[in-house]
Amino acid sequence: MASWNSIQLEITYRVLGWIGFACWSVGGYPQVILNFRRKSVVGLSFDFVLLSLTKQSSYLIYNASLYFSSAVQKQYWEKYGSGQMIPVAVNDVAFSAHAVLMTAFVLFQIAIYERGTQKVSKIAIAIVVAVWSGAAVCVFVALPTHSWLWLINIFNSIQVCMTVVKYTPQAFLNFVRKSTDGFSLGSYLLDFSGGVANYAQMTVLAIDQDSWVNFYGNMGKVLLSLISIFFDLVFMCQRFLLYPSKKAPIPPPQIIIKDKESLEPLLQSSSDHPLTHTV
Repeated sequence: MASWNSIQLEITYRVLGWIGFACWSVGGYPQVILNFRRKSVVGLSFDFVLLSLTKQSSYLIYNASLYFSSAVQKQYWEKYGSGQMIPVAVNDVAFSAHAVLMTAFVLFQIAIYERGTQKVSKIAIAIVVAVWSGAAVCVFVALPTHSWLWLINIFNSIQVCMTVVKYTPQAFLNFVRKSTDGFSLGSYLLDFSGGVANYAQMTVLAIDQDSWVNFYGNMGKVLLSLISIFFDLVFMCQRFLLYPSKKAPIPPPQIIIKDKESLEPLLQSSSDHPLTHTV
């Protein structure tokens, strides 16, 4: 099993990993808070959330299996060499587990808050059913030969494809509405930061080991970071350039007089103390 060549790079690797975890994990809370304050999920793509749950679940299966399973790790070393480090860190497992719970909670908010005319599309439902049906078939294929590394790589590929698919409905919804209202700004700013931190983390590992095996040994994490960065840049362009938020000014408070009787005390008070003018 490989070890670190530089203590400084090892510390940097771990720090970047937890920064990525913090950004990607905290990035889910602005949307939850926004939904709670508005008591509405209008403007949030339901397809985005449903596809996200499938994506995050697939990523959790990959990360947890490669990090905890000695059988999967053995097959990884047999394929890429015993001198290579496992390209999944504890922060990857923590992030994906947290993401599954957070996405499930957003789905709960969708069920209880004002939805307007929005609903989950039949296309999104069909994609989810097809993905999990295909995954089930792959499990039965892998069982006789114990091809565990091949199997979890299937789940890693699923999460990459679902990353592309899940962002598209939200970008399209923003385009149709010509607005990003209802889609939290903080979510994709933190998502962008998390993508940069995770890509930098893998680069640090490659520099320390003088090998880029961890990149194509965990191509899913690489593509996840790059795809997230790309779509977050799209959302930023929509927010700040194409569809800047235009909030209506708050009108000054108005005094509404319900009846004439409410005005009489004021008139009497004025007559009791007439204005005097000095020359």
